[in-house]
Amino acid sequence: MATKAHLEGNKRYLEKLDHYTIRFPGGSKEKIMQHAKESGKSLNAYIIGLIEADMGKLSEE
Repeated sequence: MATKAHLEGNKRYLEKLDHYTIRFPGGSKEKIMQHAKESGKSLNAYIIGLIEADMGKLSEE
């Protein structure tokens, strides 16, 4: 069971993050999650990596 201090620490950490909901077409989430896992990344890390790579390409143009 988490202590009050632990819960408060988690809350402070989450307040520093931006949150965004992504909607996938039905059935594609599992495929994307599997591909991310095969790449050795979490779904979140995989998506962030793709966005950062794309933004880098945009800034070079």
